[in-house]
Amino acid sequence: MKDRQQQLLLAIIDNFIRTAVPVGSKTIVTEYKLQVSSATIRNEMARLEEKGLIVQPYTSAGRVPTAKGYRFFVESIKDSKKEQILAKTAFAQSLEQYQDKLDRQQVYRGVDILSQVVDNIAFATIPDNDHALFLGLSKVLRQPEFMAHPEVASRVVEVMENEFVTLLDSLEIDRDVRVYIGEENLIEQFQSVSMLVTRYQLGGRKGVMGVLGPMRMRYSYNKAALEQAREFLEGGVI
Repeated sequence: MKDRQQQLLLAIIDNFIRTAVPVGSKTIVTEYKLQVSSATIRNEMARLEEKGLIVQPYTSAGRVPTAKGYRFFVESIKDSKKEQILAKTAFAQSLEQYQDKLDRQQVYRGVDILSQVVDNIAFATIPDNDHALFLGLSKVLRQPEFMAHPEVASRVVEVMENEFVTLLDSLEIDRDVRVYIGEENLIEQFQSVSMLVTRYQLGGRKGVMGVLGPMRMRYSYNKAALEQAREFLEGGVI
């Protein structure tokens, strides 16, 4: 992919993540310093669309990223120091309400804090227990993607309530934060969302912790927040 196309794709994804509105060439010209004309941007958008990285949801609309586009975005971005600082600050602020001695509710607290700092579902499996705790569903239901397609939200909730732990066991999960985008999810009902997961260890026992939401999410920030939550679970401090 040409550098100009890569810069354009990253700009489209960045803008769409922030606004949830299809991105047009005028927006790119106005907000991003790519030093090219609107006509050139439209031509490059057409090439990105041919490659399956963006799509035009309806006639006369701007473009939105596809799952393939988000995957390129995740592989291209480096861990952002700014996002790491934001996630750590937000996590520390929410942690202030938990100054009492850490106890058996530590998993719940970790998920609770994580759900407060991300605009997505935060979840964790309970070690040695066929059960998953998830919080933040109301935030996800307010996202434009789920408001426009409530049937998607219903399928996600149904899976999380009934067979989520079993399905997580089918995924390759370790201490590295893994990102499953759209159709990359082995869970059929999750093929229109993205999921970040990592393995944590508490008292010699292992569990899974993660974030789940629409593909239009702050990947770098959510990854940093998830790592903060894992550190809290394993050590009780940030």
